[in-house]
Amino acid sequence: MDSASGPEPVITSRNLRKMYGPHLALDNINLDIPPGAIGILGPNGAGKSTLFKCLLGLITTTSGEGTVLGYDIRTEGDKIRSKIGYMPEYDALDPGLTGVDQVRYSGELLGMNPAHATRRAHEVLQYVGLKDQRYRKIETYSTGMKQAAKLACALVHDPDLLICDEPTNGLDQRAREFMLQTLKKTVSEGNRTVLMSSHVMDDVQDVCDRIVMIHQGKIVVQRRIDDLADQVEREIEISVWGGASKMQEELESRGLVVRRMGRVMRVIRVDDSTTTEIINAASNAEVQVRQMQEYDPDLEDIFLLIMDKLGAEVKGTSDLMTEAHTGGEETA
Repeated sequence: MDSASGPEPVITSRNLRKMYGPHLALDNINLDIPPGAIGILGPNGAGKSTLFKCLLGLITTTSGEGTVLGYDIRTEGDKIRSKIGYMPEYDALDPGLTGVDQVRYSGELLGMNPAHATRRAHEVLQYVGLKDQRYRKIETYSTGMKQAAKLACALVHDPDLLICDEPTNGLDQRAREFMLQTLKKTVSEGNRTVLMSSHVMDDVQDVCDRIVMIHQGKIVVQRRIDDLADQVEREIEISVWGGASKMQEELESRGLVVRRMGRVMRVIRVDDSTTTEIINAASNAEVQVRQMQEYDPDLEDIFLLIMDKLGAEVKGTSDLMTEAHTGGEETA
């Protein structure tokens, strides 16, 4: 956890627990989230959605306490929701409304008067790139336009904190880049805080400067992305030719830990002698090492390594997809 110095946290919680009958969904959650862009990561069933609902005051916690923007999540949920924009993963739009009517209606639901809501609807639709499509019905919108419209609905009341659940879901590359750019601009130019849940690690790494990782209802990581590499063992990546399996056996016989992807292997670096051990192993196995370099892990690698340490059956980012992606067959 970061030191207490620095800006006031926008979200705090102490020993937050949520039970659904006998099922413990959130287990003693302790958070101190400062302003900025934060990625919320975790496999299906980890507790991300439950955490969002508790923070929004939509469901009552079983025990513990928390604040969002200084308001108590147990007693001031209405005040919290008035200061938060929520972009859900599911489709929350009315296909029969035009873009501008949908966003204006969202503003009115949040207590804005019609004239103010209309003015803001035009402003935020321009901000999310829908200025020219604002008078079209939502049923004619592409997936990218619908995602942008959902973002506009979340921003209409100028919230201090924006929560986005899978904001790039279903988007092509161009729409995805625009969405990520808009979220970054909301943080850097709008001085707002963004909480972003996504199974696309590249997107999280692109937008966020820190992450909170949830596993089985517990917070397992809470820190800056730049500091995350320190959480995993350094690896040396090698590309071999002429007997990868033989090379793997030789390395493992020397007590080295190997992750293999075809002819590419990553060997955990024990100390300075690991490089010599790899060269000697190649000589013994009579294989060529075509390339050797220290491997710089990206966020997905770090996530999978941490999950692997936790013993979770997570093999790739596809395992992070939610029920909406998998046709509701999720059982976690």
